[in-house]
Amino acid sequence: MNGIQATLASVATASSVNGAQRARVMFCLLVAPVVAFALSAHAQAILQDPDSWWQVKVGLDLLANRSFPVADNYSHTFAGQPWIAKEWLGQVLLALAYTASGWNGVAVLIISTIALTGVLLSWYLSTWLRPTAAVGLALLVAALIAPIYTARPHIFTFPIIVIWTATLFRAARDEQAPPLWLLALLVLWANLHATFTIGFVIAAFAGLDLLVRTRLSNPVLLGKWIAFGLLCPVVSLINPYGIKAILATFTVAYGNEAVPLIIEWDPFDASDQRLQEVGILLFLFALLVSRLRVGWAKALFIIFALHVYLTHVRFMYLFFLLVPIVLAAEIAQQYPALSLAKWVSDRRDGLERFFAERFYRICGLAGVLLVMATAMLTSAYPVAPSQKTSARDALAFVERHHLSGNVLNSYNFGGSLIFHGIKTFIDGRTDQLFLNGFMKTDAETGESGGKPVLEAQLEKHAIDWALLTPDDSRIPFFDELGWKRAYADDYAVIYTRDR
Repeated sequence: MNGIQATLASVATASSVNGAQRARVMFCLLVAPVVAFALSAHAQAILQDPDSWWQVKVGLDLLANRSFPVADNYSHTFAGQPWIAKEWLGQVLLALAYTASGWNGVAVLIISTIALTGVLLSWYLSTWLRPTAAVGLALLVAALIAPIYTARPHIFTFPIIVIWTATLFRAARDEQAPPLWLLALLVLWANLHATFTIGFVIAAFAGLDLLVRTRLSNPVLLGKWIAFGLLCPVVSLINPYGIKAILATFTVAYGNEAVPLIIEWDPFDASDQRLQEVGILLFLFALLVSRLRVGWAKALFIIFALHVYLTHVRFMYLFFLLVPIVLAAEIAQQYPALSLAKWVSDRRDGLERFFAERFYRICGLAGVLLVMATAMLTSAYPVAPSQKTSARDALAFVERHHLSGNVLNSYNFGGSLIFHGIKTFIDGRTDQLFLNGFMKTDAETGESGGKPVLEAQLEKHAIDWALLTPDDSRIPFFDELGWKRAYADDYAVIYTRDR
């Protein structure tokens, strides 16, 4: 009798754990449709980055030419200068989405990647935290990093960096060697976007966390971590450009003169990022009033992530996306009520039992909802970049009137010009081009007293026409120099030489 009771108890326990796991999976999966629907309502905003145009165009050219560029062929000012498509795989993905369904396809791909990131984040957080807390935190993070949701290759690295960070810090906590399959993930990262070198830094911090825990008591394990760290830059050379991809990254990080002139490289501005300021302050307040104890290695990582974000606003995701992953285990350990273990041991509430009992049906419904969101986005609600970056009507005028020759363009129109096959004066590829004083001089042309500088630039680069935003400070100079205003609308102004 006792044996039967023990068996029944064991079956009941297994059933309870299985139900808890199903509920956990469902909570995490439901992040995807929530994020997808929320972003679908603002899909237009995802396409407003002027660089999206040239990123798609480079991908289209890669698919058409089946070769990797090594010199600039998109501008007339730096034509023939060394330039590599170091984010080629991300650009190809954007191009494939555009080929399949135009800008709607691009928006769907970006939204799907962000939704996947949310699911992965909630899953890794729920390794330690109760699913409701993990999902709530994942949705909050998704909202906090919304300002950098653009149709560019960096979005494709979000799922990778979540997996990379969670897996490495989990291995360090468990005092295990880092999984070698992560190196394959790094190779993918190295071909998607130049931020793959951040992966080296994350691995180093995870290694430090291991060192704090083991204190040199396991030299064999420490040796495996050192070997993994040495392999990281080696395997990242598996890309079309080899060492050039790494060098290009460091060129931007150290001494690129264009960085201070580009908004996304600006330092954090609380007046412009109110929600993010609240997030940072709440995080600091929670640390101060809680009894949370974090090892010095993780503390250094948090400081690093915050420093990089405050220095360059484009890296806000390093702080908001990764810090919760790094701290989840400590939160669960020191606040058991929030832990996954406590949640599994509790009796399932009504909502959780509902999810567990209807696991497959809800999975199917979530899939249908995603398909419906995609269908609506790709058919009922066509989206496209606005004329603030496309200059659609202005470029239609250029085509009708057969304007040719070298153009001087406002920075935000560079991507659209590349997309439409017009060689630019300047565009968003400032990580490698438009250097050696070029951008500084370009900025001076719009300053008070910049008329002589502008005139010199017009002659030096043999400019035949100009495509400017209506608020471009150089417009009065063109009028004073006697150029003809050939076209103007709410988004663009075109000047031609009055010969």
